[in-house]
Amino acid sequence: MHLRDCAGGVVFHEESVFLLKNEKNEWVMPKGLIKNNEDPEEAALRRVFEETGIKAEIIEQAGRTYYEFYSITRQMPVCNRIAWYVMKTDSEEFRIAESEKYAEAGFFPVLDAIDRITYSQDKSLLIQSYKKYCQKTGREPQY
Repeated sequence: MHLRDCAGGVVFHEESVFLLKNEKNEWVMPKGLIKNNEDPEEAALRRVFEETGIKAEIIEQAGRTYYEFYSITRQMPVCNRIAWYVMKTDSEEFRIAESEKYAEAGFFPVLDAIDRITYSQDKSLLIQSYKKYCQKTGREPQY
């Protein structure tokens, strides 16, 4: 199995979180590969900006997720190990950089986002990240 290290962001603006809808109609959060010798935090900020145009800041580590799939191009199983970070941004402005990969995107109220997110481990990640976000920013959770 081929192991790939990735990093991503759970990006909040006030009481909303940013999601992307990919080409498989899955609602996900921005993430991507960590480049050679790149710090995971730097990679997460870079990937969020590259995919969304959002300038965010990291406020806390969120956790890790793992997912496996079979790569047709590599002809082998691949495991993505993703380091996630809780992030905040001061603006709801974004742009979809890779329109061939992402059909829709936006900031969604947290409860709506939990319903939209495709994978259960990502739902759990969002819930835990929202708790950390509220603690760090002094917000009262809205659920």
